[in-house]
Amino acid sequence: MSDVFAFGIGISQTDSQGNPLDCYFPTPCLNPSGEVAAAVASLPNGTSTAAPEEISYLIADHDLAPAVLLEADQPLQIVKLVEDVAIDSTPEAYLKLHLLSHRMTLPNTLNLDGIFPHLPNLAWTTQGAISTEELDQEILSARLKGEHLEIMSVDKFPKMVNYVMPSGVRIADASRIRLGAYLGDGTTVMHEGFVNFNAGALGPNMVEGRISQGVTIDAGTDLGGSASTMGTLSGGGEITITLGKNCLVGANAGTGIPLGDRCTIEAGLYITAGTVVTVVDETGTEVRKAKARELAGNSDMLFIRNSQNGQVLCRTNRRAIELNDALHAHN
Repeated sequence: MSDVFAFGIGISQTDSQGNPLDCYFPTPCLNPSGEVAAAVASLPNGTSTAAPEEISYLIADHDLAPAVLLEADQPLQIVKLVEDVAIDSTPEAYLKLHLLSHRMTLPNTLNLDGIFPHLPNLAWTTQGAISTEELDQEILSARLKGEHLEIMSVDKFPKMVNYVMPSGVRIADASRIRLGAYLGDGTTVMHEGFVNFNAGALGPNMVEGRISQGVTIDAGTDLGGSASTMGTLSGGGEITITLGKNCLVGANAGTGIPLGDRCTIEAGLYITAGTVVTVVDETGTEVRKAKARELAGNSDMLFIRNSQNGQVLCRTNRRAIELNDALHAHN
């Protein structure tokens, strides 16, 4: 059993006071064992820094970071976590976000308590992360050089692809995938698709809607244009929303309850935990009325509306959604 939960050697961008703004870990390590665990055992727990030559043995002998980092002209950032506990520093936050986007761990499996206070609100620019307090000066400095500093966003989270590029995925608009998102092999995220941190598509999936924080969708499940999943930060409370295999949430539809496998929600219909649903059998005969939360997690459900009275119906969906193989092909 390893005595180290996670480890990373990276490069931090800092403000004028030397405070880390972000951190890039090219090859994060989860649950190191054997010689690797022994090699990092003497390093301090938590967050620390070291000159490249001081930790050259970790890079040259154990491949814990690309060899090119030995040429860095700045101290390297080190994070060694003995346990998966609440986040205590900016580098620790970035290491855990890297673990998620590197597919080393699934959403909702890491302790992310404390992440927001340790992620500064930054301007993400063509020159990297800049403290919002120092942004005016940086804009002025660029202008004096005849340059234009482009600001893409002001946010706590950067876009994932500037740090991690998972294999086998297509992303139409990289700004809509935050670092800490999990994108499985075979996933396509279209222009209006969005995947938050600690959320993911296990692949293959077609994502044209929003996967909110804490939400995961399993293989073969698709979100139509502007479809929505309710995360814990957007009204879902303590309920963890998961969608099973081969589900379809239609365009402009959404769910605030977990779904099992082979479920469909028709376009434009948003199911929340309190939605009153009329359950019908395969002949269309009413069986009972229920709150949607009572149906949470069940498979083979088809949610539709009665076009005449607006009543929300749930009937058994016996046929799994047949995905278009060409749609999910990444060759």
